[in-house]
Amino acid sequence: MKDVISFLNDAGFYFLATVDGDQPRVRPFGAHVEYEGKIYFSTNSQKEIYKQILSNPFVEISGVDPAGRWIRLSGEAVVDNRTEIKEKMIEANPALSSRYNANDAIFTVFYLKNPQATLFSFTEEPKKIL
Repeated sequence: MKDVISFLNDAGFYFLATVDGDQPRVRPFGAHVEYEGKIYFSTNSQKEIYKQILSNPFVEISGVDPAGRWIRLSGEAVVDNRTEIKEKMIEANPALSSRYNANDAIFTVFYLKNPQATLFSFTEEPKKIL
């Protein structure tokens, strides 16, 4: 898990893909945190991504680090709206505090259930890290 979090930190931002009907949807994200051995990300319950995840919870994350390696991280997004995880998300990603607080009903936090992660590069064989 630490390798995945470290990679996402190094990448700075990543892309999160969902499904909207029969169409893929991809958007940039940056906020994430590890808590209780799980990878968490957050969004706003008023956004289309929230509706897409509720309709089909399987998501994939991809990001590139400064060395040119990339990650594919996939799993099932599960809502976890405990106040303590919202606080951890804001603590780890202070920019979120300008839009949300831990008691905010639209601030929604997800963790990845059964995550799988593989690192890729142009010079090495793919390496499963989770």
